[in-house]
Amino acid sequence: MDVPAWLWGATIVGLVGVICLDLVIVDRHPHAFGPKQAARWVVVYVTLALLFAAFVAWYFGTTYAGQFVAGYLMEYSLSVDNLFVFMVIMTSFAVPAELQHRVLLVGVVIALALRAVLIVLGATLIERFAGTFFLFGAFLLFTAWQVWRSGDEEPDPEGNGFVRWVGSRLPTSPHYDGSRLTTLVAGRRALTPMALVMLAIGTTDLLFALDSIPAVFGITSEAYLVFTVNAFALMGLRQLYFLLQGLLGRLAYLNRGLAVILAFIGVKLLLEALHATTDFHVPVIPIWFSLVFIVGVLAVTTAVSVYATRNDGRTDTPAAS
Repeated sequence: MDVPAWLWGATIVGLVGVICLDLVIVDRHPHAFGPKQAARWVVVYVTLALLFAAFVAWYFGTTYAGQFVAGYLMEYSLSVDNLFVFMVIMTSFAVPAELQHRVLLVGVVIALALRAVLIVLGATLIERFAGTFFLFGAFLLFTAWQVWRSGDEEPDPEGNGFVRWVGSRLPTSPHYDGSRLTTLVAGRRALTPMALVMLAIGTTDLLFALDSIPAVFGITSEAYLVFTVNAFALMGLRQLYFLLQGLLGRLAYLNRGLAVILAFIGVKLLLEALHATTDFHVPVIPIWFSLVFIVGVLAVTTAVSVYATRNDGRTDTPAAS
């Protein structure tokens, strides 16, 4: 897959344009995001991802388009797990409802920039070392085991060392000043909680990326597709946060489904590594099967979760993984 420089540039410019448009249209007047507005924007971002998949099919071929769709579905589903932690962070920083969309927007931009570094490193490793897939596959199997058994662990909203480091070395204010990142405290410029919660969202996402990026590389080894998969998933994640807010408590078996998906991709990577570096005759899992498997696991996980909690009446946020 030969991606010209102009396409990389156009993609980045397009993403920046979408972010700016979001700021102008949606976030010009900060307000609490309702489920109906969130649903409309989820449809917008999913439609944009499908249109991009159609472009990939036209420009690069249907094989790469299938890789993008499978990677997007997997990344989007893995990103849902982030929402639990995002809710805890929002609560910890007591973010006003009308500022939460701005927090997620800037936090996602920070997260995408940090993920881009990991994607470049991952692509470089794959290009230079054929055995990298062995490492990624083993890591994903270990991660799947951790995710499977981590369903009852409480998230630590104070566990972001980088945010603690910033707060201990720079003057901070305990009070919000609208959407401003800094304010005056006793005549001295200080960071507001708005700035700290944005850093918390962006840098905490990096921990999730350590799992999801190797998983996407299990679907496609093309850095361009891995980057765009992450971009579309993260951009749509903000709206999904408001759409599913209050309903995430019903996804009781989400961690189980995500663990199964991660384990499947880990096995897929190990098989591909054996196929590429040895003379063993091992099966290689095709993209169409990966796509069907991911969709099937998500459907079963959702159905079982909803059935299991149908009489609970739970709308509160449960413990996150």
